[in-house]
Amino acid sequence: MDELGNASAPKTEVLASHCRDFMIAIKEIQTMLREEIRSTCEYRPFEKCDYNSRISNEICCKKLEHIIEQLDAMQQNIDQCSNSI
Repeated sequence: MDELGNASAPKTEVLASHCRDFMIAIKEIQTMLREEIRSTCEYRPFEKCDYNSRISNEICCKKLEHIIEQLDAMQQNIDQCSNSI
């Protein structure tokens, strides 16, 4: 900013140097942001756990989904029986 405010006109080589430095800083920030976004998108909650823990958790989730389906079917049967009475 001092160079731009210079009364005898700014020196082009100094301005070019500052612009290069600014663009390098912007590219570094852009690279860091890209890496942060990528790591956030690739987040895996069990990344540092062993295989058995992950599989056990996935099996539990599947079992819960199956139970929920069965409960929904039971609820539908109860509703149908209640409606027919």
